Amino acid sequence: MSKDIILKAENISKQYRLGQVGTGTMAHDLNRWWHQVRGKEDPYLKIGDTNDRTTKGTSDYVWALQDIDFEVERGEILGIIGKNGAGKSTLLKILSRVTAPTTGNIKFGGRVASLLEVGTGFNGEMTGRENIYLNGAILGMTKKEIASKIDEIIEFSGCERYIDTPVKRYSSGMTVRLAFAVAAFLEPDILIIDEVLAVGDAEFQKKAIGKMQDISKEGGRTVLFVSHNMAAVKQLCTRGIVLEDGGVVFDGDIDEAIQQYLDVNFDISIMYNTELRNDVAHIKSVEVLTNLKSFYHDFKEDLVIKINLFSPEILIQPAVSYQIVSVNDEPIVHELNLGKENMFCEETGTYELISEIKQLSLYPGIYKLNVFFADNFLKKKFDQVLNACSFEIILNEKRDYYYSKGSAMYKEQNTSWKINKID
Repeated sequence: MSKDIILKAENISKQYRLGQVGTGTMAHDLNRWWHQVRGKEDPYLKIGDTNDRTTKGTSDYVWALQDIDFEVERGEILGIIGKNGAGKSTLLKILSRVTAPTTGNIKFGGRVASLLEVGTGFNGEMTGRENIYLNGAILGMTKKEIASKIDEIIEFSGCERYIDTPVKRYSSGMTVRLAFAVAAFLEPDILIIDEVLAVGDAEFQKKAIGKMQDISKEGGRTVLFVSHNMAAVKQLCTRGIVLEDGGVVFDGDIDEAIQQYLDVNFDISIMYNTELRNDVAHIKSVEVLTNLKSFYHDFKEDLVIKINLFSPEILIQPAVSYQIVSVNDEPIVHELNLGKENMFCEETGTYELISEIKQLSLYPGIYKLNVFFADNFLKKKFDQVLNACSFEIILNEKRDYYYSKGSAMYKEQNTSWKINKID
């Protein structure tokens, strides 16, 4: 049985010159032209660094993408994942024909709609209704076809009250709602969605993912989806491509793709151990006990964090605190063990501190731990553990109230501490 390929990318590469627009100088453009008229290869294709944003590099040229090859079948939902700067957005811009590749070509089997940035393709001076007709015309639809869908688009977007107001007065969330509704309901053969859905609230994200699943299963349309939210990627996609430094490092089953991404970018051991030391007070180990006994943890379930400490001396006011931080190093939860009821290190030796957070209420996503050990009396910090014990919050579909009106990213957590002397 032959495959129904709707999109084929062959040898896609994209080169940029740092700090410049285009090739940067007239001399370089003339050099390219001179090689072209003589039937020779572009001389600048042989130079340039790979797309590693963490290193300085030795060339003014950088390959944002290099030698990308893949095929997408009709009706497939493909997740494209990778760390910031891996080349995801550049690839989607090429697939959306916003920019052209330096080398390679793409073959399409249908019309493409894309949602790359908030407000892309919208005219701020026009009303929401007028922008629906404008975007439909860009997709090649007739006015009659657009009119037959406009009521569904407006209802899905949730912007009915403001549909005849100029888009420039919309919030970013309202703009994304309307833009997604237009892209999804005007029946493109290929729908390309970048991280922009993260701007919307939780209720809309759930609706958007459900709609993408529907148009793929029922409409036989293809979706390319980029996100750093692994729970959304896992829920929506069946196949994944992992990009690293502008190249494809994995193409296959979505679960394996997510695992590849996590292996490269995160410490997923959910445990941290230091080397043995007996001369100074320090953190010996940190462990996250998820309810699923793995890297994953269900939303609204209790989370247990175990911290083992060693002190070679008696401490007057020992203090241990930890932060749960996002993958972007934003502190989300901060808990501090301090007070007479939580005293420890009244003797030398090793102590185990167990912190239990009841019904942890964080949005689905990947989180890490920062742990600190200090003595408040001496105003001295003994040790710290940063970016350890990564774990991912996933949504249990039975908990629909998570998306109820007024739900917050972080509510005050109910936390308890227990202390045990080990030796």
